[in-house]
Amino acid sequence: MKSNWFKYIFIFFIIAILLFSIFKIKKDEKIQQEEQQQTTSLEEEKIKELKLGIAELDTINPILSNNKNVQDISKLIYEPLVNLTSDFKAEPCLAKEWAKQSDNSYLIKLRENVKWSSGQTFTSDDVKFTLDRLKEIQSVYSYNVQYVIGVDIIDDFTVKIILDREVPFFEYYLTFPILSKEYYETEDFVNTEKNTKPTGTGKYKITEVQPSYILLEKNGMWWNKETKLTIEKIIVNLYSSVGELYNSFKIGNLDVISTDNEKIQDYIGTIGYNPKEIKGRNHTFLALNTENYFLGKQEIRKAIAYSIDKENIVSSIFSNKSYTSSFPLDYGSWLSQNQGSSSGYNVEQAKQILVENGWSYKNHYWQKTENRKTEKITLNLLVKASDQSKVAVAQNIKEQLENQGIRINIIQASDENYNNAIKARIFDLALTSMSVSLSPSLDTFFGENNLSKYSNEEVTNIMKEIKNTTDENNLKEKYQRLAEIYKSDIPYISLYTNKYTVAYNSALIGDLSPSWFSPFYGIESWYK
Repeated sequence: MKSNWFKYIFIFFIIAILLFSIFKIKKDEKIQQEEQQQTTSLEEEKIKELKLGIAELDTINPILSNNKNVQDISKLIYEPLVNLTSDFKAEPCLAKEWAKQSDNSYLIKLRENVKWSSGQTFTSDDVKFTLDRLKEIQSVYSYNVQYVIGVDIIDDFTVKIILDREVPFFEYYLTFPILSKEYYETEDFVNTEKNTKPTGTGKYKITEVQPSYILLEKNGMWWNKETKLTIEKIIVNLYSSVGELYNSFKIGNLDVISTDNEKIQDYIGTIGYNPKEIKGRNHTFLALNTENYFLGKQEIRKAIAYSIDKENIVSSIFSNKSYTSSFPLDYGSWLSQNQGSSSGYNVEQAKQILVENGWSYKNHYWQKTENRKTEKITLNLLVKASDQSKVAVAQNIKEQLENQGIRINIIQASDENYNNAIKARIFDLALTSMSVSLSPSLDTFFGENNLSKYSNEEVTNIMKEIKNTTDENNLKEKYQRLAEIYKSDIPYISLYTNKYTVAYNSALIGDLSPSWFSPFYGIESWYK
């Protein structure tokens, strides 16, 4: 009898477990369904439309336009052979790989799964066509192809690019948009109508062109199937002036604008957007002629560097609308991480290093007697007279150095005389600037016939090594060493870099990580 009771209890227990399990599964399914419905509802609530703007549209041909708005937005429609990451590292795009075959030739292997938005296959013919056009016209990308003397098609997906010289990091020059040969062969290339709808290989394609706007939609032909785009439609509003564009952003009709205008807040205010302020491309520095009697002495170059307060220059002359700089690549390059913003303003250190090397401070000037001749440190500072901001910087530097006993004569030269002096390397100190290249090459500073006539055996060897290696860790080590030498040997003194601003509507959500190369990094995750 007992065994029957145990049997019934066991059966009851099993049934209870089964019922509980069914209840639990049903409950979990209901919760999961509700979560899915909630997620779907949230997804549906996302605004998947982006509003951009172009002021003073010249042409929608991306290699002919001189308009920065067009150049930025073109990156969503067209693609280069090689792209740059947000920290300026070269990465494959339409080219899946590249190899340096000799000092002056590169072999480029193209992706084989790329189609134009029209459905046509992207091939080597498109690459050659684009390079040929760039060699024939004046373009913002002419610099990228200045050393190209030939393009050979090996097969449908392989091209060989021949240069007239060795160009370190040439892959960084391959960042120009590639155009469709089929589309543009039948167009008046130079006088392309503004209302045409060219084909591209990028994330978005042009679907409509009107006098007041251009409509972009997701490109269903885009080769990168692994990346899902949240933004489905982009409306590019057209404005007759930059002022109109700024005002449209201010009242919330645009989602993103980018500019190097130092007075941008005067136009768009401070409310309703998230500003991302980053270092721009315009790098200003002092070149020190190392063949000069005084500047050939390291202790004097160091004393000058220690005596210049860059923060004072940036605050007093540029109202903090520039960034201090310590190295040409400290704008965010992957090869120049963790660089300090100052090369060491320290007037006491400046005095100490001069005293240690036999210099005496007398009558407000540093001087030294050698071979019965007393020399006072006196230098000419070359500056372009037409550049009033740089004249102001030169005067600031003169005042700072003379307060430390180093006499400075400012030479305000005409544009022609200034350019000739820079070209011939005829100066003591030269206040100059450059638009930094997309390439991390430091030839301007350390290469043959560099601005400061600077030579250093270790630097020469490093420069040879870095142009012949693709090992990233090795490159980082070498560039770290170049930065150390730059700051310790002082052939140049980096001063400041312009400020570049990308402003995003506060309603925009996602990974907002711009650089001056593009404001659209992370766009695949954006929504409002």
